[in-house]
Amino acid sequence: MDLVRLLCAIFLPPLGVFLQVGIGKDFWINILLTLLGYIPGIVHAVWVIARK
Repeated sequence: MDLVRLLCAIFLPPLGVFLQVGIGKDFWINILLTLLGYIPGIVHAVWVIARK
């Protein structure tokens, strides 16, 4: 399942975070980072998934 989350984190970062933690603080932070720049959203999503 982590592989699916990581792939989602690369293509749609908020989806990867949502699959990991649901709708919460990390999800909204990731949406903001993705809107500000795609790369920061990816980095944050991978970080959230990896710290599990």
